[in-house]
Amino acid sequence: MSINLSGQDKSTLDDAAGRERPGLRKALEEIVGSGITGITLRVHDERGEWVGSAGVSELGGAEKPPVDGHVRIGSSTKTFIAALVLRLVAEGGVGLDAPVAGYLPELGVDGRVTVRMLLQHTSGIFNFTGEYYEDGTVVAGIPATTAGKEWVDNRFRTYRPAELARLALSRPARFEPGADWSYSNTNYVLARLLIEQVTGRSVTEEMRRLILEPLGLSGTAVPTTGTEVAEPHAHAYYRYEDAGEERTVDVTSLNPSWISSGGDMISTSRDLHTFISALVSGRLLPAGLLAEMCTPHPTPIPGMEYGLGVFVQDTGRGGTVITHNGGAAGHAALMYSTPDGSRTMTGTLNYVDDAALSQAAAFQRATQRLVDEVFCDGAADPARPAG
Repeated sequence: MSINLSGQDKSTLDDAAGRERPGLRKALEEIVGSGITGITLRVHDERGEWVGSAGVSELGGAEKPPVDGHVRIGSSTKTFIAALVLRLVAEGGVGLDAPVAGYLPELGVDGRVTVRMLLQHTSGIFNFTGEYYEDGTVVAGIPATTAGKEWVDNRFRTYRPAELARLALSRPARFEPGADWSYSNTNYVLARLLIEQVTGRSVTEEMRRLILEPLGLSGTAVPTTGTEVAEPHAHAYYRYEDAGEERTVDVTSLNPSWISSGGDMISTSRDLHTFISALVSGRLLPAGLLAEMCTPHPTPIPGMEYGLGVFVQDTGRGGTVITHNGGAAGHAALMYSTPDGSRTMTGTLNYVDDAALSQAAAFQRATQRLVDEVFCDGAADPARPAG
């Protein structure tokens, strides 16, 4: 499938683009008030484009986060990886319902696990960053951001994708392939290995060939083991305990191989808008594969179902949005679109992360507040509990 979208979104938006939107401004201020260090937001809708920011770029500083700043996008990476796999499906190099073991025979993947199950999180394969069960049981994986000092001390270590996959595959599966749904970063590391095996090229090269260059996403990167975030960027922080003393460290620089294709990419709110709008409006994938991607599968998360690398979220007001947010180690990304791409919301956050994930509730409240404002014309779902 050949596309050239480098000129997309070059037209000048109408005068509505510059008008103040008090509901959005208030939402950003409320988010910062909840404890988030800084946030930027980009909204595209029938009124044009609105861009704003609140909070600070750096602890102790006064400057707001840069609206076109680079940020580690965490699990929003999964949508890029899923789109890349589906582009390979469109090219005929990968079968969506083919066994993963046929592409990666050396790893010993259960022969019933298909490519679709990886992208849909229905494989049952152990999550290498740890499994959390309903009864409170935790089965640890590698030292991730829930590990406190151990993660801090290991944040520049290089993990190879095959190493992460083998660790996960050495642990018991959470359920039989296709029998349930459970979010697992391992699925997307296996997808990365599959991409590289099928194409003979790195995931970075394939991402550039099929997505980044056609869309002109100059602010988006697949760092693999690269430790730096390009300027401009807001700073990411992590709080942990060491010998009984609480410490907060700047973790903007780190080796993202600990999360690999579960969440290692870097992007901007502008690039995320270009990507998600191109994706949902059918400019990246054939109609049949886009329909497969956005076909919802039930999850245990209220109001949220999962397609192939995207959540299909019920707005609570009779509509749905296609979304995949991401957050880890003090940076986060927002990425939302109506199913037809006519309205999008993308953003970036910087905050102080910790082992207890203490900003998680604030992050969820913040994103729901913004969804209500942008996609429900400011009206919250009366049946949805606040927070």
